[in-house]
Amino acid sequence: MPSLGMMTINALSCADSVLIPVQAAYLPVKGLQQLIKTIGRVKKQLNPSLNIEGILITMVDNRTNYAKDITSQIHDAYSASVNVFPVEIPLSVRAAEISAEGSSLYVYDPKGKAANAYKELIKEVMNNG
Repeated sequence: MPSLGMMTINALSCADSVLIPVQAAYLPVKGLQQLIKTIGRVKKQLNPSLNIEGILITMVDNRTNYAKDITSQIHDAYSASVNVFPVEIPLSVRAAEISAEGSSLYVYDPKGKAANAYKELIKEVMNNG
């Protein structure tokens, strides 16, 4: 679930837009609605130029029906009002290892599925921006 503390509010108050990463799991998705409400309040009261760039679904394990159901629920609940990126970041053990390596994903596993998904996301954001 996202942290909605003062640091988050301050960051949203100064931002032009926000990209919301959400893990393909029940609790993070449950927190998504609260985060979107908070972004709406920040936009109304503190930063009228704040826009939601979109929702990025992360840590998706497409081998499971659970991840597919969660992804479907996000699209059903939010795609009418918020951009849900067509690119999904897959669950990747190699991506999880990079924090221990102290490296970039693009250095540690440049041809991996997570690195490729992030490259596709960059293209998507750049084409729509």
